[in-house]
Amino acid sequence: MVGIEEAYRAVSARDPRFDGWFVHAVRSTGIYCRPSCPARTPKRANSAFYPTAAAAQGAGFRACLRCLPDAVPGSPEWDLRADLAGRAMRLIDDGAVDRDGVAGLAAALGYSPRHLTRVLTAELGAGPLGLARAHRAHSARVLIETTPVPFGDVAFAAGFASLRQFNETIREVFATTPTLMRARAQRRGGPPPAPGAIRLRLPFRAPYDAAGVLAFLGARAVAGLEDVGPGHYARALRLPHGTGTATLRPEADHVSCTLRLSDLRDLGSAVSRLRGLLDLDADPVAVAEVLGADPLLAPQLARHPGVRVPGSVDPTEMLVRAVLGQQVSVAAARTITERLVAALGEPLAEPDGAVTALFPTPAALAEHARDVLPGPRRRAEAVRAIGEALGGGLAVHPGRDHDELRRDLLALPGVGPWTADYVLLRVLGAPDVLLDGDLALRRGAAALGLPDEPAALGDRARRWRPWRSYAGMLLWTATAPRIGGTT
Repeated sequence: MVGIEEAYRAVSARDPRFDGWFVHAVRSTGIYCRPSCPARTPKRANSAFYPTAAAAQGAGFRACLRCLPDAVPGSPEWDLRADLAGRAMRLIDDGAVDRDGVAGLAAALGYSPRHLTRVLTAELGAGPLGLARAHRAHSARVLIETTPVPFGDVAFAAGFASLRQFNETIREVFATTPTLMRARAQRRGGPPPAPGAIRLRLPFRAPYDAAGVLAFLGARAVAGLEDVGPGHYARALRLPHGTGTATLRPEADHVSCTLRLSDLRDLGSAVSRLRGLLDLDADPVAVAEVLGADPLLAPQLARHPGVRVPGSVDPTEMLVRAVLGQQVSVAAARTITERLVAALGEPLAEPDGAVTALFPTPAALAEHARDVLPGPRRRAEAVRAIGEALGGGLAVHPGRDHDELRRDLLALPGVGPWTADYVLLRVLGAPDVLLDGDLALRRGAAALGLPDEPAALGDRARRWRPWRSYAGMLLWTATAPRIGGTT
């Protein structure tokens, strides 16, 4: 978290760049806010600062209903930090505690529950249960305000054990009742949601290179699984409790999201994964300060302010697509993947326009990949082996340790350093991975006057730390209209 004096200056300036980095609690009112809250700035002596909303709630503060401090971009620390606290936060945001309990979260991270609780309390001001409670409160608020779902169903979907616990938490966190919260949202107006749809705003830190993200995803969009059109991207989602679809439309200060879920318990996971897909929690100012200092990279950054690194909503899918994209163009990788989805993908029970199918399961890949994939036999065998490994216990998720996951991936047949690093880039959101052996990236470097030989490019890239992943995106975009590259 930022220092106390810097935090108070940010609050005094109502600086939106710090939203999500910390929350500002006011002792005289018992309320916590986002740093950019338009309310009158309190005296310094009445201000307290917490790294998370859960920490402020644990200290007895309730959320401001004016600035909605939970409706902000997440802290970019969770991507930048590869330590235990950062990895745990990514899994908690995905709903791991609600699904598997603290013991399950600790097991996924490779630590004891006691040690995990101690680390999170020290680093984030709250243990896993407190952090999960704040996450449940946010999910409940979204369902209360954006759907007509009965409150009993909202409580269950958000992960509460009972309607009583749900009502008590809403009163403690927001100082209101679900009925009043829904009524207030209805008075604010806006179009009613379509039947079965959840509409919400996904905030980001400006600037945001929405055109670059849509171009990247659009060039790789797989028919049936994804759909791209002017100003929108849609795709199918395989989630912990069911399936769904999402349609994303970038706006001036947020991304408009329409979700259709077969199980409302997946709301938090869906939102977390979509935020990662679009890299909405990044800090573009910090990235620009480093990359803009390189005179050869700065002009490309100026053409793509707010550059982002697209992530993934499905680690299995991303690992397979990375293997299918080795040493072929984007178009060729897309064609191969479309064939795989058409043959082995699971049809959606409720298609959403052109989005009709889910990516194949590990079991389907292990059993049938060799029968449906064209081209080199070793590629089909690699996909089959991946399906078998995933079904046999290989864990690929955003909570994995960077080095341990890379080692596990390299042990798979057909997975080399490029593929492993690409998975770290897209699945873990690793901000400091440069694929300096990638042909398209090297051509982009040459187009910008940078070294295009891997060793020399790697030497130059040291000055781009800790944002080499973002530099790589700029290099890819330098020639993206003309050539293929990575999948």
